[in-house]
Amino acid sequence: MATIWRKSSRSGGDQPNCVEMAWDGNTQLLRDSKNASGPVLRFRAATMTVFLNDIKAAGRG
Repeated sequence: MATIWRKSSRSGGDQPNCVEMAWDGNTQLLRDSKNASGPVLRFRAATMTVFLNDIKAAGRG
C-alpha cells in the first residue's frame, strides 16, 4: 500500500515550504515537502502526541 502524505491546508496549496505527515501503522512519518525523496523522520504515535502538545504549549501551533 502506498504511503499517503498530507500537509496543512494552511501551507498555501502547492507551496513546497511545508512539512508533510503520513501514517505507517502506529508510526507517524515526517518529511520536508521540498525534498520528497529525502530523509523521513519516524515517531511512535505517543511520542508524536507529546511533540505536538509541546509545540501548542509554546504558542507555535
